[in-house]
Amino acid sequence: MKPIRKPFFGDPLFPFELGYKNVKKQINELPDHLHDQYELVYIHQGKGVFFIDNTWYEKKQGDLFIIPGNTIHHSLPHNEDPIVSSALFFAPTLLAMERIDDSYHSLLCFDFARKKRMYRIEQPAALVSVTETALGQIHQELADRKPGYHEAVKLITCQLLLQINRYIQSVSGHRPAGEPRVGPSWIKEVLHDIDEHPEREASLARLAERANVSAPHFSRVFKQLTTMNVTQYVNAKRVIRAKELLSRTDNNIHDISEQCGYETPTHFYRIFKAFTGMTPNKYRQNQSGMY
Repeated sequence: MKPIRKPFFGDPLFPFELGYKNVKKQINELPDHLHDQYELVYIHQGKGVFFIDNTWYEKKQGDLFIIPGNTIHHSLPHNEDPIVSSALFFAPTLLAMERIDDSYHSLLCFDFARKKRMYRIEQPAALVSVTETALGQIHQELADRKPGYHEAVKLITCQLLLQINRYIQSVSGHRPAGEPRVGPSWIKEVLHDIDEHPEREASLARLAERANVSAPHFSRVFKQLTTMNVTQYVNAKRVIRAKELLSRTDNNIHDISEQCGYETPTHFYRIFKAFTGMTPNKYRQNQSGMY
């Protein structure tokens, strides 16, 4: 049977989801499936098996599974001792921060898992404690939604991945050489330029030509790393810029729409509401009420 592609329906401006301490039963599990987002699965309790990339893994309390994007997998919990697990999903670009040390990147454990085809970590007690604490903190941040919670979630996740990466290195002797495989250099340059200047015109054809790759190849790599197509990603970055301008300036909506790359305020209104669920004016009013 051909694997199905799992969709995600979360916040397009923050492609990050956590299913926290969910009880898993065979009747509710997906068959073979894959998705663009990277996934961490932690087993709190219960028993079962995990099928990942043509390999069966036993699932038991304390295990951590590292599943890179577009890796075929499915789960079979034990019916009499069902799995209780937490699953964290995110777009890899969300954690692709600028860095000083080119020998380290938060996503190295995913690169290692894919390269070595080793997707399970039988964690020591110290790492179990770190993992459970981090997942609990992320769950609380997402539930409370206090100012800065997006940044808090990213920081906690990066700290968790740091501990996972260090543990993998300590037990495997794996020391990454050179640039980590988070994506080809041309896609990193494109993403950086869009982040810096979301107002610029950014069609798939123009970006692919600039990167000197075919449009289908560009589109496929772009979606694997961002979980969005080019238009969705550019609009997401423009809306993020618009939210900053609405919160921090007194510029009128027409000027903001132009600063964010939209030809008409009507188009800006439609895109902004599609991403945020409210109009720009309503968003500004809500932000003003916080101060």
